[in-house]
Amino acid sequence: MADKVLEVKDLNVWYRPSGTIRRKKLVQVLHDVNFDLYRGEILGLVGESGSGKSTLAKAVLGMIPDTTGTVTHYTKRPQMVFQDPASSLNPGRTVGWILEEPLRIYGKYDEAERVRRVKDIIARVELPEDSYDKYPRELSGGQKQRVCIGMALIQRPGLIIADEAVSALDVTIQAQILKLIADLRRELGISYLFISHDLNVVYQLCDRAIVLKNGRIVEQGDVEQLFDDPKEEYTKALLAAAQ
Repeated sequence: MADKVLEVKDLNVWYRPSGTIRRKKLVQVLHDVNFDLYRGEILGLVGESGSGKSTLAKAVLGMIPDTTGTVTHYTKRPQMVFQDPASSLNPGRTVGWILEEPLRIYGKYDEAERVRRVKDIIARVELPEDSYDKYPRELSGGQKQRVCIGMALIQRPGLIIADEAVSALDVTIQAQILKLIADLRRELGISYLFISHDLNVVYQLCDRAIVLKNGRIVEQGDVEQLFDDPKEEYTKALLAAAQ
């Protein structure tokens, strides 16, 4: 069995409804979620809008205070890549500055080493060399998402959570980003929790998948088995809608 990078046990998550008084009753969003993620694996997370996918991603990264259960990381510095790359990038800074910022905060590297690592990442995510001095507004949507992936990679994570990371891209660019994700998994051994509403993408990219409905896992397993022989009616309905 491969090494675990993430273990989620009996995870429950609550949200306080917005615009209400402080003592308003919390609303439970996730219910008794259990799963493991292994080194070098791409685990898909699917479900309709409102099923709790993004909430689960944030809970895994400790971004939600009202939780019970346990989330155990067996790897360092897990990172997240969001759906809209433009909102993740500082429009007033160059790509080189943006990628270097986590290294400056970390404080371990001198300027020469930071620049070297940034240029290495630019090459790793297959951006043109001159991207270093460009601003986000000068990049295409696919290039912006490559910068966001580079922001995650610069800290050398063992786990990346990709939350609808290709859904805002056109089909051609989407295919290029999916190939990049798969290549990085193979070359660097990175694990991914890959969140998507597109079951065809999940089938193409992922090793296993989790099906989430109303904050509960209704089915999970190997992608081939899950897609070819789904057990739950909800999974069958999602697959039928993807045809």
